[in-house]
Amino acid sequence: MGILLNTEYLKGHVSHDEIKDLAPRVLRAHKDLHEKTGAGNDFLGWVDLPSRTPDALLRDLADLAKEVQGHSEAIISIGIGGSYLGIRSTVDFLGGEPRLPIYYAGHNMSTADMVKVLKIIEKKNVTVVVISKSGTTTEPAVAFRLVDEAMRRKHKGEDLKKRIVCVTDGKKGALRQIADKEGFRSYVIPDDVGGRFSVLTPVGLVPLALSGVDVRAFVEGFRAGEKEYGVADLDKNICYRYVAIRNILNKKGKDIEMMASFYPNVQYVTEWWKQLYGESEGKGGKGIFPASTILSTDLHSMGQMMQDGKRNIFETFVMIENVADKVLIPLDPQDTDKFNCVAGKDLDWVNKQAYKATADAHFEGGVPNMTITLDKADAFHIGQLYYFFEKGVGISGYLLGVNPFDQPGVEAYKKKMFVLLGKK
Repeated sequence: MGILLNTEYLKGHVSHDEIKDLAPRVLRAHKDLHEKTGAGNDFLGWVDLPSRTPDALLRDLADLAKEVQGHSEAIISIGIGGSYLGIRSTVDFLGGEPRLPIYYAGHNMSTADMVKVLKIIEKKNVTVVVISKSGTTTEPAVAFRLVDEAMRRKHKGEDLKKRIVCVTDGKKGALRQIADKEGFRSYVIPDDVGGRFSVLTPVGLVPLALSGVDVRAFVEGFRAGEKEYGVADLDKNICYRYVAIRNILNKKGKDIEMMASFYPNVQYVTEWWKQLYGESEGKGGKGIFPASTILSTDLHSMGQMMQDGKRNIFETFVMIENVADKVLIPLDPQDTDKFNCVAGKDLDWVNKQAYKATADAHFEGGVPNMTITLDKADAFHIGQLYYFFEKGVGISGYLLGVNPFDQPGVEAYKKKMFVLLGKK
C-alpha cells in the first residue's frame, strides 16, 4: 500500500476545481525545484539525494555498526534541530528495543538531562556521535565539551579514538578541526543539504545505523518517495495534492495545521515535521503554523478546542494501517462497564474507531481534515514519509512566496545569545 491520502472530510472546504486551478502554480514550483531555478537553489541537494546515496556508504555504515556494537552498550547522539529530531523520531517511530539504545544531548541546556547522560558514560561503554555543521552552535558545542571530558576520564588513546564519531563539514569549521586533530572517524554533511532536510545524510544515517536501524530499508523508502512524488501531475501525486489543499485552506483563513495521530510512536515524527514546516514557511509574516496532538490522550485536553474553538484550524491525521501486535479485549461475564460490545476485538480496531469518530466529529464541528495512512511502522515507510513532507514543504514554500531553505529568524536569537555569553 505504501502511503495513502484520504480527503473525504474536506467536502465543502476544498473542491476539485480549486485544486485544478492551483495546478499550474504547483507545477511551476515543481520545475523550480527540479531545475534548481527557485529561491534557495544552493540547498536543493535533498531533492535527488535518495537516488544519489551510494551503496558503498551503506556498506561502510554496516561495518561500522558491527564494530561499535561489539564494544559499546549505548550511543550518545549530540545535536540539535535537524541533527536531533530526525534521529529521535525514527527510533521512536520504529519502537521496540534498538540494538544499542540512543541517549540524546545537545538539544537543550538542561542540567538534569546532562547529568543523566554523564552518568550513562560512567556506567556504560558508549560511542559518541557528535553532529554539527559548524561545530560552534551553542547547545551541541557545550554538550560536546562536557561529554568529551567525561569520555577522556574513562578512555585513553586508541580506545577513545574509536568511540567518538564526528558528522560535520568536509573542509571547515570547529568540529572538522577537532576531528582532524584528534583522528576521530568522521562523516561529511553535504554543503547543499540544510539541517532540517538532513536525516538521509550521515546526520541521520550514522547514529541510526549504529543503533541497529535497517538503514538500507530506510534509504529505499526515500527512493520510493523520490520516484512517486517526482511526478508532475496532481492527479497522480498525493504529495502535491496535500500541498495544494494546505494552500487553499490557508487562503480561506485556516492558518494552523494540527497534525494528529492515534499512535504515540508518531509523536516525535510530528516534532520533526513541525521544525521542517515551521522553519521553512515562517517568513515575511507568512506561513501555516504547525501544531500537533497525540490522540486519544489529547481528546481529553485539546479536544474541546478542536471541536468548538476558533475555526482557523485544519487537521492532518497520520495513521498506520497494519499494526504488528494483536491484543484481544477479554469478555467480562458481569459486563459491569458495558464494554462486552468490544470483547474479542483487537485493541487497534477500537483505536481506529476512535479515529473515525474524531475525524467525523471534527469535520461536523467545522474542522476540515485529511488523513495520511502508512501501511506499517517500519524503516521503509518512515523514509518514504520523510520524503513526502520534504518535497511538500519545498513546493509549499514556493507557493507562499518565501525561500523555504533559509532560516534568518533562527540566527537572530543565536547572535543575541553569543553577546550575552561574551562569545567572540
